[in-house]
Amino acid sequence: MKAGGAVDATDKEASKPIPIPKVRVSRVLSVLDFTLRVVAALGTLASAIAMGASRETLPFVAQFVRFRARYKDLPTLMFFVIANSIVCVYLVLSLPLSFVHIIWTAAKTSRIVLIVSDTVMMGLLTAGASAATAIVYLAHYGNSSTNWFAFCQQFNSFCGRISGSLIGSFVAITVLVLLIIIQSVAISRR
Repeated sequence: MKAGGAVDATDKEASKPIPIPKVRVSRVLSVLDFTLRVVAALGTLASAIAMGASRETLPFVAQFVRFRARYKDLPTLMFFVIANSIVCVYLVLSLPLSFVHIIWTAAKTSRIVLIVSDTVMMGLLTAGASAATAIVYLAHYGNSSTNWFAFCQQFNSFCGRISGSLIGSFVAITVLVLLIIIQSVAISRR
């Protein structure tokens, strides 16, 4: 500042924020996109494996009578496994395209394709996880008005696995929402 309160031109330039180049921000968003795709793929893979491997057999009073619980016994849980598997394959197949965005940050059409595809996969995964959550809730608490008993009191291991498999799926849903937001931000910066 000069004497008398006048502002010098060099002081104004020094107080301006330094702009971040668009290419650098787009590259950071692309790296974050790639990383989140890997996380979501691992989450859906873990959910599908945990649900697919869930089974428990209980012996009854007689030696030849046994009660068993498997995910295949409930079509909703089968849909959950299929939905998680489809989304996992999609996420793995979208990794090369996401890697291309790290190198070539100006890609706009492929980002739009990823936004639409991510939205469809998020819908599929949400449908599967929500349906499985309803069944897991019934397994834990039952429904007294329809005389459905809570069978998790007997099948502790089975119920623990199917409950735990929901966590990876809901993490993947959250990551897909973040991926859609990141892709939208990357497109809007163009």
